[in-house]
Parts: sequence; C-alpha cells; structure tokens
Amino acid sequence: MAQIPAIVDGRFKLFESHAILIYLACAFPGVADHWYPSDLFKRAKIHSVLDWHHTNLRRGAAPFVIHSTLAPALGLPLNPQAAAEAEKLLSASLAKIETIWLKGSGRFLLGSLQPSIADLSLVCEIMQLEVVDEKDRIRILSPYKKVMQWIEDTKKATQPHFDELHTIVYKVKGRLQQLREAGANSETWSKM
Repeated sequence: MAQIPAIVDGRFKLFESHAILIYLACAFPGVADHWYPSDLFKRAKIHSVLDWHHTNLRRGAAPFVIHSTLAPALGLPLNPQAAAEAEKLLSASLAKIETIWLKGSGRFLLGSLQPSIADLSLVCEIMQLEVVDEKDRIRILSPYKKVMQWIEDTKKATQPHFDELHTIVYKVKGRLQQLREAGANSETWSKM
C-alpha cells in the first residue's frame, strides 16, 4: 500500500501512525516505559485515546486546516462552510481533551507525569493549526488553557526532536504568512 506515514525495519513494512508508534515503543530496547507502558490498564487507556483520536480530533483538525487554509495549495477552492463544520468537531474534540483526557494532576494525557505515544499523536494533530491564520489559531485554542499548556509541556518534553520533526510545518506557516501579508489570491497559493 502506498501510504504515509510508513516505516521499513529490515524486511518488516508498516503503515499507519499509531501502529508505527506502538511498534517503535515495543521493538527497541531502552525505550522508556512511559511512552507505551507495560501495565495493561495504562496501555488500554492509551489505546482508547488513540482510537478516539482518529474518529474525533482528526476529523475536525485536518478538514479545518484544508478547507480554511491549504485548499488553494492543493488546487482546490477554500470552503468556508466545510471549514465551519470541521471547526465545530475540532472545538468539541479540544473540549473533550481539556475535560476528560487531561483530567487529573499530571501534565500529560490520562493524568500522567510523563508523555506517552498518545500525547505525541494528539499534539502532532493539533500542530496542523500552526499553518492557519494566527488569529484563527488563537481563537480556536485560547478557550482551552489546559490544552495549550499540555501542548507546551509535550514540546518541552520532546525537544529538540519536536521542532526538528515539525520543521516542514513551520516552513509552510512562514510561507503562508508571507502570502497573507502580500495579499496573495488563491491562484498564487496554488503555486506555493
């Protein structure tokens, strides 16, 4: 299957982000237990978050970014109605992260004191918002103070790798900001 993300480890090929994260956490000795705990109950909770991610947060974040910002770069028109619908699901997902997954005294999902693969997966999904107009990103995220702190805590816990892995997102953000400032139309964006 020609899908991304994908990895090849020797003769073993694997795609799908969550499967890859689980494989990497299990296949290599020395990976700290907090990433994918050996405790069955903690592991099941992480799976619950990961499954929820694809049917909730992903269905809000990715379509919002595409329909509000990236569509012209993909040769498509912006779709404000689809963006508004996606934003509703995105906001509901952020509210659930804030009130359910970040409940407790820990700085990370499920009340943990250290990040897990679930933290990586969900924060990376939210990082797509970096490419939308700054005022929209702030408007969407600012009601969720715990979410914003959790994103920062996850970034700090995974530096310098976090910024390294998000280099392309930061480059796209910079380029889109330049186009916005120049008042570029969607035809110019498609040549991005």
